[in-house]
Amino acid sequence: MDNGQLGGVVFLDIRKAFDSIDHTILLQKMNDQFGIKNVELDWFKSYLTNREQACIVNGAMSSPKTIVCGVPQGSILGPLLFLLYINDLPECLEKTSPHLYADDTQIYTSAKTIEELTENLNNDLKKVGKEFDSDQSLNSSMALELQSW
Repeated sequence: MDNGQLGGVVFLDIRKAFDSIDHTILLQKMNDQFGIKNVELDWFKSYLTNREQACIVNGAMSSPKTIVCGVPQGSILGPLLFLLYINDLPECLEKTSPHLYADDTQIYTSAKTIEELTENLNNDLKKVGKEFDSDQSLNSSMALELQSW
């Protein structure tokens, strides 16, 4: 901004970020991108899969249901596993830079004109939308078109 450019940022609301993690995709990324293999990968697979949950309402407990995605709530590993899951997000960005912290994600950039700024943010925002589209985790209420005002 010191050089006379405009700055812009988009704050992404990733719906149910920790609940929407696909175990198969996460484990594949851990293996392929981070070199987590063999016993260590088996430990994470055991940690993530075959979990069940039930609800108690008015003293009556529901039948247990198997959890097929997500990470255990309140776990110290939850934010770390989520970051491993979205770590490749920056690869789809061309004109913006990301800031990733747990499920709080922003993309930002600068440009000489509001039109250029809007175009750069929109183009990369659409790419982010495609990345998250497979598991519908990007909040659908988020506007995918920014407008200059």
